[in-house]
Order: sequence, then C-alpha cells, then structure tokens
Amino acid sequence: MDTDASAGGTLEAIWVKRASRGPMDSTIEAELVAGRGIVGNANQGGHRQVTLIERDKWDRIADELEGPVEPAMRRANLMVSGVRLNDSRGRILTIGGCRLRILGETRPCRLMDETCPGLQAALDPDWRAGAYGEVLDDGVVTLGDAVRWANS
Repeated sequence: MDTDASAGGTLEAIWVKRASRGPMDSTIEAELVAGRGIVGNANQGGHRQVTLIERDKWDRIADELEGPVEPAMRRANLMVSGVRLNDSRGRILTIGGCRLRILGETRPCRLMDETCPGLQAALDPDWRAGAYGEVLDDGVVTLGDAVRWANS
C-alpha cells in the first residue's frame, strides 16, 4: 500500500451506471453528493456509493485475458492511476476537491464472466476488482483530476 500521503495519481476514467445491470456510460465529469454517490448512477446511498479500480491492475488483467477487454466491463465508476487501493479500508482518498472514504475491497461476482469469460477469476486476487466507498463531500470530479491519499 502506498503510505506516502503526498504521493498521488490521476483520475483516468469515469463511468455512470444508468440502471442496475444497465450499461456503463463513459463521461468526462461526474457530480458527487455526500452520503449518496454519483448523480445519475443506479447505486445511491449505502456503503457502495462509488466503486474504483486501478489502471495498472486493469492493464495486467487485459494482458492476461484473451480477446478485447474494456475497463467498463468491470462496472466500476472511477479508474485511478498512481495510487494503490490494496488494504485501504478506512482511508480517505481525495479526487479533485472531493473526498471518498474507502470502506472495503470490491469482490468480483459471476456477472463479470457474463461480460468476459474468465474475468471473475482474473479480478479475484490482490484487490484487482478494486475498492468501494462513500462520498464525503459534494462536488464535481473531472478526468485528469489529481488523486491522492489524505493525511491520516
């Protein structure tokens, strides 16, 4: 895990899920609402307000699987680079001007294999399926925003 709070990365991609099991719409920015999640996203409130994946891990998965594998197949909301999500439960991640509290590891489910055979197993080890969390601040996140761990 990256323990240097000053080290950081970049927001690489944003997706909004219109409906449960619905398509993932790529966008250049998203509005976040504290305690709710992403405006327009099917998942609102609860613990899984936002899901995140790491660019580096996704690239390794894509290399391992046969055929075209797109990050939207993972069905996460945000793709980040330059920060490690491993073992980050309880930590605060800042993206642009918004803070997210990471609540846990996102575990891959059988739906992953419906989009790409073998994806569930490929996502299983080492927090490869990413993390989920709650939104702490209202605001807008935009592609290219800085991503960093807040001082603990």
